[in-house]
Amino acid sequence: MKQYIIRRILISLIVLVGVSFLLYSIIYFMPGDFVTTITSGNPSITEEMKQKLKELYGVDKGLIEGYVDWASAALKGYFGTSFVFQQPVTEVIKSRMWVSFWLAFIAFIIQLAIAIPLGTIAATKQYSKLDYSIVALALAGISLPSFFFAAVLQKIFAVDLGILPLQGMVTARKNLEGLPLILDMGKHFILPVTVFVVTSMGAWLRYSRNNMLEVLSADYVRTARAKGVPENVVIGKHAFRNTLIPIITMIGGSLPGLFAGAIITEGLFSIDGLGNTALKAVNQGDIPFLMAYSMFLAVLTLLGTLLSDILYAVADPRVRYN
Repeated sequence: MKQYIIRRILISLIVLVGVSFLLYSIIYFMPGDFVTTITSGNPSITEEMKQKLKELYGVDKGLIEGYVDWASAALKGYFGTSFVFQQPVTEVIKSRMWVSFWLAFIAFIIQLAIAIPLGTIAATKQYSKLDYSIVALALAGISLPSFFFAAVLQKIFAVDLGILPLQGMVTARKNLEGLPLILDMGKHFILPVTVFVVTSMGAWLRYSRNNMLEVLSADYVRTARAKGVPENVVIGKHAFRNTLIPIITMIGGSLPGLFAGAIITEGLFSIDGLGNTALKAVNQGDIPFLMAYSMFLAVLTLLGTLLSDILYAVADPRVRYN
């Protein structure tokens, strides 16, 4: 296992180099740089002034030269200063990633707590009314646009009933601390978490149902039933444990999504997370932030994949990496 992990880490470093150059190339050729964005519509800005601004912000260099400069600084731990936020990009990411993480993590736990049991029940009651109802619920969640569902929730619970906040993370003009602050933030998180859960739960529900159906058709399950093992033991002890193996591997792959932030949901609820911040950076051509943000997600993706492989070996003793 140690050799496998070391080999995967070395391969990941090589992949990161290729990914970083690809990302830099995409961002470099993205239409509308930061200087063009901030000077557009201002007739008093001459081409000479624009060129000086480009030199000041370092966006006047060629693709290879710019990438080499960025990579050299990145190896030293410096990813540049955000054009938009006028802070080191690492500080911008640190200050916002935990907002996105807790929002997504809470929703993720609720999704699993609902989807896995419902998927298991639907599989054990295949082709019944309950199974069709659960599958319809999953398809509805998958098909429901997050922006539409968020607007409906805001209209009902914030505008009409007035029982939940419309937007934001905390109540304005209140200097709360400690437990009252946590409770206030929790109240603001109810609607966005609901949007996350309802629109994302369907995929997990269908996946757990399909896995359980596959396990229930296995020979060892039929053998256990033929021996007279009670159905609840067959489902709970034999089938359910094996159903969790592929789900556990998918959990590792969900790591980037916990930190990435949801651009649409965070924007609709005015949550100052990474997703909303990334949208602002894209709109204004903030190259340093976009590069650091993209590399942050690339590293999380590689770590999530490695974690999935390790968890698979832990969950299934038959798997060994040599």
